Amino acid sequence: MPRINERIHETEVRVIGSDGSQLGVMSPEAAIERAVEEGLDLVEVAPGSKPPVCRIMDYGRYKYEQKKKTGKGKGHAASLKEVKLRPRTDDHDLDFKLKNARRFLMDGDKVKFTVMYRGREMVHREIGRRQLDRVQELLGSLATVENPPRMEGRFLSMILVPNREAVIEAQREATKAEAEAKAAETAESQGD
Repeated sequence: MPRINERIHETEVRVIGSDGSQLGVMSPEAAIERAVEEGLDLVEVAPGSKPPVCRIMDYGRYKYEQKKKTGKGKGHAASLKEVKLRPRTDDHDLDFKLKNARRFLMDGDKVKFTVMYRGREMVHREIGRRQLDRVQELLGSLATVENPPRMEGRFLSMILVPNREAVIEAQREATKAEAEAKAAETAESQGD
């Protein structure tokens, strides 16, 4: 964390003005006085040099920009969420699982659909494949297939990734519907 104003304890410092011009080497007191005249702070930007380099700037804004720079790489890291199905999963259960999958896709996560086979179900693999085709159809443009359905032992799995444009459009529609519902609720409460 850089030292500012009175915390700078050097005998002399090289000063850079708020406009980026070199103001030369001076005592910290004179530099602080100059910064105060401009309504800014004196911030030590290169403590290791001889003499240390200080800049006249808005320290609050500087801290904000530094924080923004370090946080730029951070974002929502897409994680892989799994939704498990069986070859004979009921329509209601499938709808419920698809609701969760939509939520995952809207959050920007990848979704892995896995159909688990037991015993004699392995003979009818096409049922599971139809199940995954149906999932793909019901999710529509919201998801794109990253890995098509593939058998791995007793599991048939497929990975879907969110389609950015469709997700943004769905979020807009959800926000619009929410605003309309709120407006209708307000109008209803004022009518009573």
